[in-house]
Amino acid sequence: MADEIRVAVAGAGGRMGRTLVNAVHQTDGLAVSAATEQTESGLLGVDAGDVAGIGPLGVAIRSDLDEVLGEFDVLIDFTTPDATMHNLRLCRDARARTVIGTTGLSPSQREAVSEAAIDIALVYAPNMSVGVNLCFKLLETAARVMGDDVDIEIVEAHHRHKVDAPSGTALRMGEVIADALGRDLNQVAVYGRQGHTGPRERQTIGFETIRAGDTVGEHTVWFAADGERVEITHRASSRMTFARGAVRAAKWVAGLERGQFDMQDVLGLNDQG
Repeated sequence: MADEIRVAVAGAGGRMGRTLVNAVHQTDGLAVSAATEQTESGLLGVDAGDVAGIGPLGVAIRSDLDEVLGEFDVLIDFTTPDATMHNLRLCRDARARTVIGTTGLSPSQREAVSEAAIDIALVYAPNMSVGVNLCFKLLETAARVMGDDVDIEIVEAHHRHKVDAPSGTALRMGEVIADALGRDLNQVAVYGRQGHTGPRERQTIGFETIRAGDTVGEHTVWFAADGERVEITHRASSRMTFARGAVRAAKWVAGLERGQFDMQDVLGLNDQG
């Protein structure tokens, strides 16, 4: 179809990349038009659809995004921080829209994302799941209601292959809560505990990390007071959860010229006060 939005998938040979190719292919109005993998991958030249298990799409996996510039309208990138920065520079020069789900970006890399948004439209979110982004809204409400009368702890679990900790989603949860309470997360975050730590300080926000097995992603936030505890939990059982959110973001951002957005914008949650 001539009016289909052309989507490139970075890291198309990985577990998340294969899922993204599948999700784009399943979505009306979108088509996989380009795919990339790292230079040393044995999948270069292979059809992205065959790698994803959905049959040939006529899209050979390439080693670099600069080989396919002009062949896509939106890039979906769930790769690594360095690869994402490289791809972002190319997209900025080509004025191609971008959806970034890569986690573990440094402060300077996040600043580079914001600078790129001067010239192109992009969606950057540590978690593309619709359910997780609803949880962000619920966490903001819970923090404002329960305020300084509770201890706040964030527990997250992922598969053994995840290389960054805490997860980008857990950190974003902490940021949402800290902002709602007027705190600076950099000043109040506590990442794990060991030894004689002394009594807990009420203002702190704790993070606990689990890496085990094939856990896709679990996040639970405790708001614990004396006598009661409120827990807000999200559990993902399939990577397709994140892929569908990313595809939704790609479809949404394709109609915009420039600016940085997140999944709260895509879902219209920022319009609800």
